[in-house]
Amino acid sequence: GKHWTVNEVRALIRIWSDKNIQQQLEGTVRNKRIFEQVAARLQKFGIDRDWKQCRTKYKNLKHEYKSIKSAQDSGSTSKSMKFFNELDAILGHCTMEQATKSDNDESERPPEWTEAKSEKDSVG
Repeated sequence: GKHWTVNEVRALIRIWSDKNIQQQLEGTVRNKRIFEQVAARLQKFGIDRDWKQCRTKYKNLKHEYKSIKSAQDSGSTSKSMKFFNELDAILGHCTMEQATKSDNDESERPPEWTEAKSEKDSVG
């Protein structure tokens, strides 16, 4: 596909930095549905990308970030990337404890479901 512009990548990262999206991405491998949401949100910014493009860009950014991060850990500062700080804000906290989080994504219910339910229960 055509190259991502700086603004498009920014918008992608902004959506990705949404805690809700992050939790969903951390909790699953089959993430087509999540990237369909991401693509839909990009559309609101007037950015026309399909879920596959979003997923590919996400994977590439993540990969680039990780390679720079590990280069830094080994003392090299020569490598850099445009959105490192933004990505570090999102991915920097993803330590091992989160990676070992249970893979059971039944608990990954959007908060609005549980809230709506409890409200209904308390009425009447």
